[in-house]
Amino acid sequence: MKLTLFVTTFLLAASMSIYAADPPAWAYGFTTPLSAAAPAGGPGGGAGRGGSGRGGGRGAAPAPPAAPLHLEGSTGEFTRQQVNDGFGPADWFPGDHPTMPDIVAHGRRPEIRACSLCHYPNGQGRAENAGVNGFPAEYFLEQLKEFADGDRKSADTRKGNTNAMIAIAKAMTPEEKKAAADYYAAIPFKQWIQVKESTTAPKTRINVGLFLALEGNETEPLGDRIIEVPVSAEQTETYRNPRSGFIAYVPVGAVKKGEAVAKTGQCTLCHGSDLKGIGPVPSIAGRSPSYMMRQLFDMQQGTRKGSWTGLMKPVVAPMSEDDMLNVVAYVASLKP
Repeated sequence: MKLTLFVTTFLLAASMSIYAADPPAWAYGFTTPLSAAAPAGGPGGGAGRGGSGRGGGRGAAPAPPAAPLHLEGSTGEFTRQQVNDGFGPADWFPGDHPTMPDIVAHGRRPEIRACSLCHYPNGQGRAENAGVNGFPAEYFLEQLKEFADGDRKSADTRKGNTNAMIAIAKAMTPEEKKAAADYYAAIPFKQWIQVKESTTAPKTRINVGLFLALEGNETEPLGDRIIEVPVSAEQTETYRNPRSGFIAYVPVGAVKKGEAVAKTGQCTLCHGSDLKGIGPVPSIAGRSPSYMMRQLFDMQQGTRKGSWTGLMKPVVAPMSEDDMLNVVAYVASLKP
């Protein structure tokens, strides 16, 4: 009896040393751990922008017409409101991608925002969501199914855009899902993220789950985090420029450590020797480290599950948070 109790206690302690008490807040777009968070409805990590906002009170003077925005290299002209229109966001560079299906360009009112709002018309995506281009259509469709079936949830319950994707996936028709999958599968994922090893990172603010560097070039200790910020906060937030990428600040030595973990583990078995995918298994080379960290942690904690996740489960089960951080730093540093 005493031996059984000792073994049980030992195994429980060992499991607690592997599994973090909280999701890594930085990967989910927060600065405070989930256990210390305010009740639901607080700021940060929201579902992203929808359609037009409401402004002005009763009897207020009408707002002046919004000035159109212009982007270098584009002949387009959009107001800030049009840039953020959930059912027809700006497409600055229509020549960069095939003709968008209606579900990608406009969504479908009232439930389904345009895919191009959050993931961009070219599918490159952002740190708070995901790049979705270049994935096999079969894999893309499987993920929509898993969202709809409740098999893809966030370990950090504050991350509202995961819940938004669940609602969108449930509302989409099979035809809409296929159109989006075929469209984004036809667009190759391009180099999008610069990985920089550093002991410091820019001081940031968070806007709807996205870290934005503050003006003034002030820095702070990076610690055991990855801080992923737009190359230009203005280009990403004001214009939603699909040609303006990201910088990921990772701890010094993380890339080399991550390479060792990846090569001694089973990453290449399914994702290929260059991590650019095999058949329906997706490429992960060059993808957002914040996004990949979320997926590894969600799989380990069991909030992301499904037909393919079973293969990942024994891989991520023994990984520490440091292992995950190093692996995603390495994978993000690779060329797509």
